[in-house]
Amino acid sequence: MRYVYGITSALLVGGTALALVTQSPVGAQVAQNERSEIAKAVPRAGAPESFADLVEQLQPAVVNISTKQEVTLGVRLNPFAGTREPITQEQQGGGSGFLISTDGYIVTNNHVISGGPRGEEVNQVTVTLTNQKEYKARIVGRDVASDLALLKIDATGLPFVKFADGSSARVGDWVIAIGNPLGLGSTVTAGIISAVQRNLGQGGAYDRYIQTDTAINRGNSGGPLFDLNGNVVGINNMLISPVGANIGVNFAIPAEAAIPVINALRSGEKIERGYLGIGIAPVDEDLASALGLPKDRGEFVQRVEEDGAAAKAGLKRGDVVTKVNGKDVTPQQTLSYIVANTKPGTRIPIEVVREGKTMTLTAVVGTRPPESELAGANFDPEDDQALPDDPKGTADQTVQDTLGLAVQTLTSDIARAVGVDAGTKGLVIVAAAGSSDAGRKGLRRGDVIVSANRTPVTSSEALAKVLSDAKKAGRDAVLLEVLRRGGPSAFIAIRLKGN
Repeated sequence: MRYVYGITSALLVGGTALALVTQSPVGAQVAQNERSEIAKAVPRAGAPESFADLVEQLQPAVVNISTKQEVTLGVRLNPFAGTREPITQEQQGGGSGFLISTDGYIVTNNHVISGGPRGEEVNQVTVTLTNQKEYKARIVGRDVASDLALLKIDATGLPFVKFADGSSARVGDWVIAIGNPLGLGSTVTAGIISAVQRNLGQGGAYDRYIQTDTAINRGNSGGPLFDLNGNVVGINNMLISPVGANIGVNFAIPAEAAIPVINALRSGEKIERGYLGIGIAPVDEDLASALGLPKDRGEFVQRVEEDGAAAKAGLKRGDVVTKVNGKDVTPQQTLSYIVANTKPGTRIPIEVVREGKTMTLTAVVGTRPPESELAGANFDPEDDQALPDDPKGTADQTVQDTLGLAVQTLTSDIARAVGVDAGTKGLVIVAAAGSSDAGRKGLRRGDVIVSANRTPVTSSEALAKVLSDAKKAGRDAVLLEVLRRGGPSAFIAIRLKGN
């Protein structure tokens, strides 16, 4: 279960409530809780007598998921062999899931079957049914943006459940959660829907949740949230708590948001989301005052990517986007949410306020890049970082061990962030060990390596090969061509570690 830690305060006022009774004038409106429809909406008992019959039907389709992952914590020197060996540790995790077909397809959260520092696939997934039968599961597909994953076990004749049709969840509806909290095994809890379409301010295509007071804890992640018809209305995902345990503020991914993703994963299709290519900021009170605009209406354009959909449509820095495809841009209906849920290739009108004047532009929605690529757009050269304990691959390990540097491929967004031409090709330094020759000679985060021994390098693999060739040739150093903001490139000879 994912946690959103927050400190919640409540003001409890004691005392006696004074009831004022007044004569209603002729023709006055009837209070909502006095309307005749109330008698029809609420049965005499006020609640179901029992959920037992429903749970008996649903529980066999809910599964326990356990995972194992070998995680590299660092490296150590073997004094006898003179080699570096990885320090690994087996980590275990898991959560819940539910069968959606009789032949073994299972839905869960992506974070349930992710491990390591960057959310890699775990090495092993085991699924346990309520009859205690265990199966090894394979990961059919996973989607980081929606936090959904699809598993498959080799079995037939299995009990399964279906998603609810459309957006059927209503505030006040009874719901039942079945899962495996705190390692206790199959557990049933009940509550009501507290809110629908809840925006948690995280941005993106899936920042809309069903909020429920149903008791949810660690281990419930990926489990189903059922309505009283036995349909899956949501997938339990996270909770807000100052103590890391349930306090009645829990969130589930709505079924209508999950269905297209699960269908795409099942058919092997690529999941595509809309993208404009702009950096945005909310129009808060101060910004609204400075621009002479209403507060919390629209979003301010901070950055426009070259050759992106927004740039081609004519959007500029300083524009305020107030409406997209006929929908008002508000804190509850953000620009990111509207665009991400628009099919790439769609032509949409965009209403903007520029220098006090309202105008409408037309954009052709682009395709949202992978999350890893988008992270590059937020590269901060001033953010001091240590070398990673767990390099991403063999080439990264070679570069780190030999030069004392962590590097990644330079993108146009990162190039702009570090102050070099957006068309520059090379590797950006993510971190530099102060004890290395590179660190002592002033190389730092944000510097760009253009070439090594006069060979252009645009990947860690390319740089690792140059380093390997240098060692084979008996060289003790490598010549790096380094580019830094505000100046021409310079050649710096860096001594190889271990030589």
